[in-house]
Amino acid sequence: MIRPSLFLLFTTLTSSAVDFSHEIVPILKKHCAECHAGDKKKGGFSFNTRTDLLEGSENGPVIVKGKVDKSRMIEVILSTDSDEQMPPKEDRLSAAEVALLKNWIAEDLPWEEGFAFKKPSYEPPLAPRHPELPAASVAGRDHPIDRILDKYLKDHQKAQPDEIDDATFARRAALDLTGLLPETESLKAFLADASPKSQKREKFIETLLGDDIAYAEHWLTFWNDLLRNDYGGTGFITGGRKQISKWLYDALMTNMPADAMARELISPPSDGSRGFIDGIKWRGDVSAGQTVEIQFAQSVSQSFLGINMKCASCHDSFIDRWKLDEAYGLAAVYSTRPLDIARCDKPTGRIAQASWLFPELGQIDAKATQPERLKQLAGLMTHPQNGRFTRTLVNRLWHRLMGRGIVHPLDAMQTEPWSADLLDYLATYLSDNKYDLKKTLAHIAGSQAYQSRSEVVEKGADDHGYVYAGPRSRRLTAEQFVDVIWHLTGTAPAKMDAPIMRGKADPTAAKDIQLSAQWIWGDSASKGNPPAGETVMLRKTFKLDAPVSGASAVVTADNSFILYVNGRKVSSGDNWKQFEAVPLHASLVEGANNITIIAKNAGSGPNAAGAYFESHIRYEDGRQISIVTDPSWQYHPNANEGKEGRLGAQPKEGWKPATVVKPVAAWTAVLNRSVPALLAQAGQTSKDPVRASLVKSNFLMRTLGRPNRDQIVSMRPDDLTTLEAIDLSNGAILTDTLARGAQNLLAKKKWKDLSTFTRWLYQTTLCREPSAAELSEITGALGETLTEQSIADTLWTVIMLPEFQRVR
Repeated sequence: MIRPSLFLLFTTLTSSAVDFSHEIVPILKKHCAECHAGDKKKGGFSFNTRTDLLEGSENGPVIVKGKVDKSRMIEVILSTDSDEQMPPKEDRLSAAEVALLKNWIAEDLPWEEGFAFKKPSYEPPLAPRHPELPAASVAGRDHPIDRILDKYLKDHQKAQPDEIDDATFARRAALDLTGLLPETESLKAFLADASPKSQKREKFIETLLGDDIAYAEHWLTFWNDLLRNDYGGTGFITGGRKQISKWLYDALMTNMPADAMARELISPPSDGSRGFIDGIKWRGDVSAGQTVEIQFAQSVSQSFLGINMKCASCHDSFIDRWKLDEAYGLAAVYSTRPLDIARCDKPTGRIAQASWLFPELGQIDAKATQPERLKQLAGLMTHPQNGRFTRTLVNRLWHRLMGRGIVHPLDAMQTEPWSADLLDYLATYLSDNKYDLKKTLAHIAGSQAYQSRSEVVEKGADDHGYVYAGPRSRRLTAEQFVDVIWHLTGTAPAKMDAPIMRGKADPTAAKDIQLSAQWIWGDSASKGNPPAGETVMLRKTFKLDAPVSGASAVVTADNSFILYVNGRKVSSGDNWKQFEAVPLHASLVEGANNITIIAKNAGSGPNAAGAYFESHIRYEDGRQISIVTDPSWQYHPNANEGKEGRLGAQPKEGWKPATVVKPVAAWTAVLNRSVPALLAQAGQTSKDPVRASLVKSNFLMRTLGRPNRDQIVSMRPDDLTTLEAIDLSNGAILTDTLARGAQNLLAKKKWKDLSTFTRWLYQTTLCREPSAAELSEITGALGETLTEQSIADTLWTVIMLPEFQRVR
């Protein structure tokens, strides 16, 4: 299909080619800082901060963003007039330096967030604070958030933003809390509800957050970015990186308190959450700033404290107060070896001592074991008096729902907030409510501030400092955009990549589960109890004749096991009483497959031993098969675990049929109590369409801003880039999706007429009726009858509207 260029529809930006920190700062420090930085403001001009720079001098602007020829700074730098040339006496700038400054101005003055030539005196408080709430100044606006913001608006002589209508609220809340548009019927019911506005909106929020699956699979994107978790990419193939996907999904499904999440991430109770602190083991030689120990310091401080430790990992930071020794002290908490402190990649000859950034709360015992040090750090991070932790979390939530942080940017929590009372109130609300993330989100969404009309923001609006004037509209994330298209057109993929079990176990469905697997072992079990310490390898090879949409297994062994699927480790356990549902869909392939279990017996003498495996596999066409341990499995006495999560070479000879073991009573009791519910949970995975947060990124999602997650990303860009515009205009993935979606819509729905289709499309995507002009234009473009091509073109036209592409 031929479509107009999006260059006419969107303002595009390109990435900066100027390195502010390493190219511009040295020039300004060398030639200009003596008179115009820090406390110096000769001629009324200072460039201590970007805001100061743009304010200009007593004679007017000194730099005009994007306009080199109108920037007075360049004029005086190039001038030969001794009365106006700058610098007046010292060495003049070289041609290369002038060229860099010109490029910097042409690129709209890129500036390191939080940087100042003289560091601000502001130091964020550590302890939590319960601010005194102002009296409600407007009748009906007694929500604590509104009371704080109403006073703020009055103090800054800003008008209160108007309230949005019910349809706009429903669309905004649904996208923010679940990542999906509201279902048509639920939207109609909400709009028809005659209850008081605040009451029905509160109920609507509760319903959205009560959908555990939709909530978890939307907020999974937020946490994957923040914890740099993904399903493929750097480190996964070589075994130098571990996912935390299952742990994270379960934490969101159960609404695990935020402090408990932090503790389990910093001091992992199991391998499920360990991938966060282990980081990425880069292949080959790496700089001192890329070691797993330094990654740990950077990740923990950035994710939970909003501190950018990257500068301090190389040298004392020039952005804030953090020192090289402090970064290495945090790294040493994780390190299992003496950690040499390196400055700018050169050893200093000093050894780091494990330490915590805020000793007022306590300190790490540097002589303790690594697990104990991590446990101490987890306790200090979530200490009741660590207000930095709670402020950082609520600042991130506020940004997601309101479009801008109370402290901005989010990873510069040393910066003074625009409302300390609001930040402190939300932080204590989170801790006072047992770190309940859902409750905190509901609290923000329930305020009239959240339910206000979005601020109209012009380019450069914050150049001279931010003043709150209402929420800001936000672009749909890549995952939101893709999810909405998939749900709209019925084109969601059948298979997900996330190694998780969706949903929760259904006790009623568990009653219908029939177990068919048997306990098996090697031939020693046929002669009595196997010897203590015996290790056996059990395998099953089978073929799948079509693509798989879902697969799960329950596996255990008395006493321990490692499970490999097609040569890769997918699970392990050393407590036979703890069964776990293991997702297999990402590991199985059409054609030949191999399941291998390496099982080990324990004890001090011969004792009962057995391995149990039961899996249910679902094809994309709806058929189901089961693979279970039974006499068809093979056994070998020599097990090769291999390295880095890969099964070692298997022997070619010596395989025998596995021996079926009569289960002991304890095995059966635990089996019957646990396994049916776990398999029932696995059966839930096919009920809801797969979400974009559960699949690997594709070209469309990457161009829409989904990061590769090699680094922590707490804020995605809100501006459309040239690459995104091109891909939305002519990208093969979106074009193919809309074509398949048009085919589905034409085949599965009976449209009364063109206007019925148009109204459905507007109600579904924009949560409103089309205007008379829109209805006329769209139906006219559709032609005399609906066709796949006309539907695809119309879908594209609507989803390209800024009204669709933003949470407004």
